Amino acid sequence: MTDPRLAPVLDRIDSDLDASITRLMELLRIQSVSTDPAYKAECDAAAQWLVDDLASIGFDAARRETPGHPMVVAHGSDSGPHVLFYGHYDVQPVDPLDQWKTPPFEPVLQETGNGPVIRGRGASDDKGQLMTFVEACRAWKAVHGSLPAKISFFMEGEEESGSPSLIPFMQENAEELKADLALICDTSMVAPGVPSIASQLRGMLKDEFTITGPRIDLHSGHYGGPGLNPLREIARIITSFHDKTGRVAVEGFYEGVTEISEEMKRQWEASGFDETLYLESVGFTRAHGEQGYSTLEQQWARPTLEVNGLWGGYMGAGTKTVIPSQAHCKFTCRLVGEMDPDRLREKVRAHVEARLSPDATVTWDGDLDGSPAAVMNTERPEFEAARGALSDEWEREAVLVGMGGSIPIAGFFKEVLGMDAMLIGYANDDDAIHSPNEKYDVKSFHKGIRSWARILAALST
Repeated sequence: MTDPRLAPVLDRIDSDLDASITRLMELLRIQSVSTDPAYKAECDAAAQWLVDDLASIGFDAARRETPGHPMVVAHGSDSGPHVLFYGHYDVQPVDPLDQWKTPPFEPVLQETGNGPVIRGRGASDDKGQLMTFVEACRAWKAVHGSLPAKISFFMEGEEESGSPSLIPFMQENAEELKADLALICDTSMVAPGVPSIASQLRGMLKDEFTITGPRIDLHSGHYGGPGLNPLREIARIITSFHDKTGRVAVEGFYEGVTEISEEMKRQWEASGFDETLYLESVGFTRAHGEQGYSTLEQQWARPTLEVNGLWGGYMGAGTKTVIPSQAHCKFTCRLVGEMDPDRLREKVRAHVEARLSPDATVTWDGDLDGSPAAVMNTERPEFEAARGALSDEWEREAVLVGMGGSIPIAGFFKEVLGMDAMLIGYANDDDAIHSPNEKYDVKSFHKGIRSWARILAALST
């Protein structure tokens, strides 16, 4: 039976869409890049914008200081099941700036072949997504004067820079933050128009190393040949990370990896995932991961070791005939199953150190984080309630999917607060998250708001 409270809320969302987009545009103009200290004031401004906006719809909202960027915590006074909504207001840097077709912090509404989109940094990750939930609450309050559940907000400004303040803040404020269930809107749909609930997330390991050869840059005529070149050295070591089948060749790398069930494979195959669209949207003709596994398995259920940055020597215009003193590498690993990030770090470092040539030394960045994979408790009744609400809104069956990305907060909710989390997002694979020209489909934004309104109704009955 349809909840009689819902229809006027959905009508309000539809009639208020232009105003909802305008509010999102305001938030997108704030340059809240958390990794760069030069943007600290902008991060503060984004936090305050959210505090003011939540207060305007009746939440007891406050900006809470941390050693890094502020947290935003807000509480409603309504009754019913208590849910805690998490999002993040910080965004990735915009480099390379010359590849943006519009200024990244001057958001625009653009028409495309697939409908209108909101273009700008943070449009999809995560400002647009967190605002879907805020706008759903706004519509409920405007129509009924109250919300169908007790709702709290917990939003951070350091998600894109490793969340160094997150766990200490959660530990210090555990009693205030605890709720029946955490809701997270920072994920994607498995295919356009296919509502998706995450059942598992990969974990993350970050590391960085520098290989040093000669004590100074050398003249490549005087030392070319007898001199050890750190760029050649680092390239040889990086090549050793994988075998010819795409399997990671680090000894012990797959410790803790579990194979997914045949039933899970069948569910994923029926999820509506379009492999061709997924690959062609970024210029690929085939998947390049671990052989013997489908594209979805490679993305959701297999661990990876990816080189994210590699540099050294002269990189200016023209040439400079040197053998550089140092070469540098940044890499990350995505984790699945029971893989332990600390133990894995030791294995990868041992792999590198065992392959160093004489006269080469390696130093490691000792301040990078890691988090294990997370599996959601999909047996909770809230998951089925949300799945039904999403199916009604999108007019096709919602699916339980894996996620290739890493959202450590999902595991932290369980570890620190003893809470289960449910992750529902409305991004698409072609949103260019973390890349130039990030966008968010207006349809996804609109239906995301409507979806949360339906989910809140379903959770409260």
